Amino acid sequence: MDSLYLWLNIGSLSVPFLFSFHPRLRFYKRWPYFFPALLVMMAIFLPWDILFTHFGFWGFNNSYLIGAYFLGLPLEEWIFFVCIPYACIFTHYALLELFPNFRLGKRTTNVVYVALVTAMILGLWYYYDRWYTFVNFSYALVLLGLVYNSDRNLLARFLATYVVILIPFFLVNGALTGFFTETPVVWYNNEENMGIRLGTIPLEDTIYNLGMLLTVFWCAERFQRKKKRQG
Repeated sequence: MDSLYLWLNIGSLSVPFLFSFHPRLRFYKRWPYFFPALLVMMAIFLPWDILFTHFGFWGFNNSYLIGAYFLGLPLEEWIFFVCIPYACIFTHYALLELFPNFRLGKRTTNVVYVALVTAMILGLWYYYDRWYTFVNFSYALVLLGLVYNSDRNLLARFLATYVVILIPFFLVNGALTGFFTETPVVWYNNEENMGIRLGTIPLEDTIYNLGMLLTVFWCAERFQRKKKRQG
């Protein structure tokens, strides 16, 4: 169990990485756009993670780590920001390759967007003094607003696949937050979040994951379009 977090990362990445070379999916051809987009996301989320760990808003159980740290974060946490986005964005494109029309309709996209924005604004209204809630919801509100107003079709595709991505998300995040173990791999200070759990997962994690993945997806799509225009 002293390397559980590492194995969760490896397990999440292994199948998507192998299928990246499938002749129909060929996700490896998107690497020139995916990895720069991943770096953009990491430039935002890693400082956030470092600061929140430093101030005790969340932390890591050494019982499930190999013991290597950098800038206050365990090695596994750094790897997390590669493995999980890779697996999720691969899943997004694989679903669209297999089901090209898999997206929300225009009206449904509008309804989901308004519902998400309303829910986060209400969350901020009541929990503005909780750091995880405040930073997480604020970032997601800005990002969703940018994507909604710049490329609504992209958002329609992302929201549809995100519902599917939530299934492995709950499995992996459940494993990290103690659903399958006596103590969690990652613990949270409930004084800095709403204290609402989906099983063992803080509700904010669903929005954190959405913000992280949408950052990568939106940036990757923009990089690809820029390349095509230049070509």
